[in-house]
Amino acid sequence: MTVYFTKDHEWVRLEGDAAYVGITDYAQAQLGDVVYVELPEVGKTFAKGDEAAVVESVKAASDVYAPVSGLVIAVNSKLPDSPSTINEAAETDGWFMKLTLTEPDELQGLLDEAAYKAFVDTL
Repeated sequence: MTVYFTKDHEWVRLEGDAAYVGITDYAQAQLGDVVYVELPEVGKTFAKGDEAAVVESVKAASDVYAPVSGLVIAVNSKLPDSPSTINEAAETDGWFMKLTLTEPDELQGLLDEAAYKAFVDTL
């Protein structure tokens, strides 16, 4: 299991041929209590950087961008009824969507965990 991060505070976790996508713990902490999530539809295709989902908190609404290009093969159907899962487990059970990668080479441009933590330390 390999995890990559973006400077927009999304993560992508590879498990076999699938890539799970969500927001980082840092992002959920900045948002505060998450109250609403809008997920993409299964079957939708995204290019890297496309707006893929929306997360709203008591403080703000924020777009979630696709960290890599791919086809949505599943969404976390628990999130609309339990958006607080994102606050409780942003980088595990709080995943937004599961993708089949269409451009696996895009992973090379993402940050590993150490590089992401170093980036967050500069904020």
